[in-house]
Amino acid sequence: MNICRNLLQGVVKRPPAVINNNIRNFTVSQIVFNKETKNMSETNKEELKKRLTPIQWHVTQEKGTERPFTGCYNKFYEKGTYTCIVCDQELFSSETKYDSGCGWPAFNQVLDQGKIKLTKDTSHDMVRTEVTCSKCGAHLGHVFNDGPKPTRKRFCINSASISFHEAGEKKSTEA
Repeated sequence: MNICRNLLQGVVKRPPAVINNNIRNFTVSQIVFNKETKNMSETNKEELKKRLTPIQWHVTQEKGTERPFTGCYNKFYEKGTYTCIVCDQELFSSETKYDSGCGWPAFNQVLDQGKIKLTKDTSHDMVRTEVTCSKCGAHLGHVFNDGPKPTRKRFCINSASISFHEAGEKKSTEA
C-alpha cells in the first residue's frame, strides 16, 4: 500500500539546514559497498520514470530532497515496514521510527545494515553521510549522529523514497 502516491509534491535541491556530521563515526561493518547494484539500461530507466512520480524520481534517481514537513510519512505512525519505493527492499520498521522534528521521517535503526549503503556526501558545500538502498542504489536520505539512545543515529529519510506496508500485509511480490 502506497498512501503517498498522490501526496508527494515539491522539490528542494538544496537542504535547508546544515547539520555537522561525517562518516568517521560509523564502524566498518556499517558501511556496506554492494558491487551487485545494477546499472539500469535506458529502457529500464524509462520504465521506472513512468512508474514513479516526479518527486519520487527526483529524490531516488537525482539525489534530490523533498521539502521538509511535506512528506506523507513525516507524522505517520502506523505499525509496519518501510520499503524502498524503487525495488521494494525492506529497510525500516515502524518500531524504530520517531519524531525528530526535522521535517522528514526519522528512524534510529535499519532492519539490517546490509540493506543500505552509506557514502560520504560532500555536495552543496556540506559533509554528510548519504543513505542509499543496497539493492538498487536509490537515494533515500542521510544519516546523522544526533538521534536517540541507544544508537544515537537519525536516519533522515525522504517520504518519496519509501513505501509503507502495514504489519501483516503481504507484499505484492509474495505468493
